[in-house]
Amino acid sequence: MDIIAAVFADDIQLRPVPGPATRIDLTGIQFSAPAPGPVPVTVGPHLMVLVWCPPEEQGFGALEVVFRRQGVEEPVARNVQPLQIEPGKFNYRLVRAEIPFDSYDTVIAECRIDAGAVSRVPYTLLPPVE
Repeated sequence: MDIIAAVFADDIQLRPVPGPATRIDLTGIQFSAPAPGPVPVTVGPHLMVLVWCPPEEQGFGALEVVFRRQGVEEPVARNVQPLQIEPGKFNYRLVRAEIPFDSYDTVIAECRIDAGAVSRVPYTLLPPVE
């Protein structure tokens, strides 16, 4: 299986179109956000991971997302969930981790399926808006 896209988003909507086909509408794509208050603070952004299963594969695997501070090896949070996708089809997973911030900095979500390639998605916490 392959990760087609991974982004932080406010909402995802699926809608059928003729074909049969499906459209995926994402809203509120973001790679940074103002903190809800002064640090220390914990935020829980939604990471949307779109996955494709090639026709010749089984359709079973595990999605692992490890959140790390930029330049730091130790994880801040980790999420692992099973994947079952019909061969030749797409699906998505929502990952929501509680990420503690002691300062306004960047966390990288490292996404991979089984022992595959890593897709990296940054999320930067900005000072609150007054």
